[in-house]
Amino acid sequence: QVQLVESGGGLVQVGGSLRLSCEVSGGTFRRFVVGWFRQAPGKDREFVAAIKLGGGSTYYEDSVKGRFTISRDNAKNTVYLQMNSLSLEDTAVYYCAADQHLIQSSIRNFGQYDYWGQGTQVTVSS
Repeated sequence: QVQLVESGGGLVQVGGSLRLSCEVSGGTFRRFVVGWFRQAPGKDREFVAAIKLGGGSTYYEDSVKGRFTISRDNAKNTVYLQMNSLSLEDTAVYYCAADQHLIQSSIRNFGQYDYWGQGTQVTVSS
């Protein structure tokens, strides 16, 4: 049984930073692709970033490039999303998701992930 547990959300001012964590249990860690998605009120869920745990390749949505960094700690079975220079538009519920069988062209598609965390709220205030 694969489980994802997120932590690290909260309230931060514009320009501030937060780090989200996603602990992955069950399954073989290195086989997963782990993605971060977010959903703001009234909007569709959107891709933020992803990482292939086996090789470490990373992928980012254009609006977060240069501000967000996705990384992994294999020893802790944990994926991190470091978010810097946060703006009001980053306010959303952030979800981590994982899958063991994704092809590269599907990494940005939330519908292709089998496992999801419970979500963590990130609120950026002015």
